[in-house]
Amino acid sequence: MKPNQPSDIVPPGWVGGFAESNPAFAYPNPDLTSLLMLGNMANIDLLQRQQGVEWPEFSWETEKGQADPKRCFQMFAPYISRLGYTDTGRVYSIICPQQGVCQTKIGCMNVEVTVTGQRGWVNETTREVAADMTVMGQIWFSPFADEDFIFQVLWDSFKNSPLPFPKDKANSIKVTTHMSGNPDQPIFPVRRGQTDLFKSPDFAIHNEAWAVANVEVEIGPIKKTNNDLVDEFNQLVMDVFNMASGNMLQPGNLLSWNVWFTAPKLVDQEEWRTHAERWRKSIDEGHGSPDGPGTIAHYFDGTPFSPVEKLIEDKIEDIIDWIWEHL
Repeated sequence: MKPNQPSDIVPPGWVGGFAESNPAFAYPNPDLTSLLMLGNMANIDLLQRQQGVEWPEFSWETEKGQADPKRCFQMFAPYISRLGYTDTGRVYSIICPQQGVCQTKIGCMNVEVTVTGQRGWVNETTREVAADMTVMGQIWFSPFADEDFIFQVLWDSFKNSPLPFPKDKANSIKVTTHMSGNPDQPIFPVRRGQTDLFKSPDFAIHNEAWAVANVEVEIGPIKKTNNDLVDEFNQLVMDVFNMASGNMLQPGNLLSWNVWFTAPKLVDQEEWRTHAERWRKSIDEGHGSPDGPGTIAHYFDGTPFSPVEKLIEDKIEDIIDWIWEHL
């Protein structure tokens, strides 16, 4: 349900109390380990309230390991993320980003950060949140409105192949993630305030927001499919994606985002259940983000990030050649 009320108006019904139910939950170092990590879609019937992320401000290093890593900042589409919880403040679901990247020669790549587990609390009185998450990046192809001949051949090859190429979400390229600096810990925190890992430029700060929290996750390797042919193809796709995005999902890179919330709203449970599918359908049909576009990536000084198109074109040609050769 897209927020449509002034940012400072909160609907009645807030009870609170869950954040205070265990002293370990308290700041400055909330410990949520007494809570089970729950499936993200398993308790939609319990959701009563939500906070939408109107300004999801992402940041990552485009040249990690260099003397000047060239940090980028990009706001993804408005309301691409949301936090769902009960009247007492227990978090039961977190909607995370999904967007489409389209290229006329190879079609659209759906890119989704899928929440696989979550736990936590919200306190509307103090405007604080503390949550833990596990997520997996997923990338897969889909047809789109302006297909050209080469893409149609590619798409038909995918559809007709019995191998698990990333032709749908079930066979997506799966990108692992973990807590920063700890590959053995898939659980990472969402905590109040802006990140203190770096300074954000003025264009990525939204003082009009109702509240703000921050998230950091380190990108791991893509999961193997146990099929060498598919794994080889998936790596080619990831190479193109990282070239186009400035190494956003490069293994070892730290993807950070400040989530700037609007005021709490009530939850439409059916709308929550179907949210991800509506976004995916909108992307597939070439409509873009249902709630409007985000921004392009910029460096701190406002200079737009510009990938080297020739390198991307060359890599796309490699993919097309690979398909002709193998499929």
